[in-house]
Amino acid sequence: MNDFRPSPSGPPALARPDGTPVRVLVVDDDPDLAEVLSGALRYQGWRVRTAGDGASAVAAARELRPDAVVLDVMLPDGDGFAVLRGLHAVRPDVCVLFLTARDAVEDRIAGITAGGDDYVTKPFSLEEVVARLRGLLRRAGMARQLEEGPRLAVGDLVMDEDAREVTRAGELIELSPTEFELLRFLMHNPRRVLSKAQILDHVWSYDFGGQAHVVELYVSYLRKKVDAGREPMIHTVRGAGYVLKPVPR
Repeated sequence: MNDFRPSPSGPPALARPDGTPVRVLVVDDDPDLAEVLSGALRYQGWRVRTAGDGASAVAAARELRPDAVVLDVMLPDGDGFAVLRGLHAVRPDVCVLFLTARDAVEDRIAGITAGGDDYVTKPFSLEEVVARLRGLLRRAGMARQLEEGPRLAVGDLVMDEDAREVTRAGELIELSPTEFELLRFLMHNPRRVLSKAQILDHVWSYDFGGQAHVVELYVSYLRKKVDAGREPMIHTVRGAGYVLKPVPR
């Protein structure tokens, strides 16, 4: 295997459709190999977990809800084909890339028949594993290319920062300048709880001298426009602040 060093001119970054990092589970009983693979995937900006056997893999999948799994065929507590059934019970649409030292045609057929999406034989290059995963994720609709430019997306909520336009599920939402700045701050920090003090500091000026009630007021305005008649995306975390989250699919 070669060291993976993506260049600035390399392929564009990928993210989940809601803009959050791609989630990958690496399952291999060789800790050194798992560490090297994880490092290459984290270098893509992806969130990575590892597991050394089938039981740990299924448990990790329940917590992580991965978009893709890199799965060794030979594991201490069984073969990867059997483990895949447990993974599919947790995440039916997960993309699976098998790793194996065996390159016989029957092994490849067995992997695909078991529900795997692709197959890489050892020894392999890290560039190849990353490229295969990128292709699987794009084809499955599990990830999108992060675009150059001022477009933000969280779930079906999309903001064009240059055009100062916001849509949800394709429907245009008219916002005041302050509402737009508040939503922009929330969209730059999806799934992160933001305190009223943080919002005041970023949306209004540090010397604004305003009170927390102005944040509550503008959050209520925003909710009426962004969440009206839809599943809510803007949530109050009692005693902590507010968070913008995509609607679970």
